Amino acid sequence: MSEKIKLLIVEDEMVIAANISLQLSELGYEVMGIIPRGEEALIHVNDNPPDIILMDINLKGHLDGIATARLIQKKQDIPVIYLTANVDDAHFNSAKDTHPYGFIAKPFKKLDLQRAIELTISQTIYKNEESKNPVYQRDESFVLSDCIFVRHLNSMVKVCIEDILFIEAERNYCRIFTKNKEYLVVITLKEMDIKLPSKHFLRVHRSYIINISQVKEVATSHIVIGRKVIPVSKPSKEELLKRLQTI
Repeated sequence: MSEKIKLLIVEDEMVIAANISLQLSELGYEVMGIIPRGEEALIHVNDNPPDIILMDINLKGHLDGIATARLIQKKQDIPVIYLTANVDDAHFNSAKDTHPYGFIAKPFKKLDLQRAIELTISQTIYKNEESKNPVYQRDESFVLSDCIFVRHLNSMVKVCIEDILFIEAERNYCRIFTKNKEYLVVITLKEMDIKLPSKHFLRVHRSYIINISQVKEVATSHIVIGRKVIPVSKPSKEELLKRLQTI
């Protein structure tokens, strides 16, 4: 079994910190501790470095979250995700200079926390692979005949092609929707389209690739897969109809 991802929470509002800790545990992560002050966080990280730090920007004490992150980064390369309520432009730009892996605005949902951490893990894996091999490309999905292996958290998960419904673009990421689960991977839709077997999949829109076998309905300007209405371009619709048995 893969080791759990270890997170440190640096947050001076104990009710919020306890809630974050509970949500992280439910998501399967290990919480190394809750630290209310930046000065204490420096000591903890030096003695027992976590995989990821969730850092409140507005910490009480001599060091705020941004200053704490800067000092940590001088010694260790640990991904930081900032937690923030209302932050002005000056603080945001200062925080941005520390190259955080994400910002989570308070109040936030469990899904916001999960996505930020999953993206951080994906970026960290890519960064590590790139440092080992300068010609490494974004191979977040590896194709076999009847399945793909998708990088999820700190492992590769087998996803059967027949279970995939569609893939949706989110800027430089793709979200793979299956019958039971979603996977967010660091790869563009264009790269994903190249990797997926063309006999099963078709790009029908600039933001969507579909599994042809999952199409339930074809309308004038869209198709339906599951309960999802997906727009389809005219050329893509013509190609799709060629590959479907129509009467």
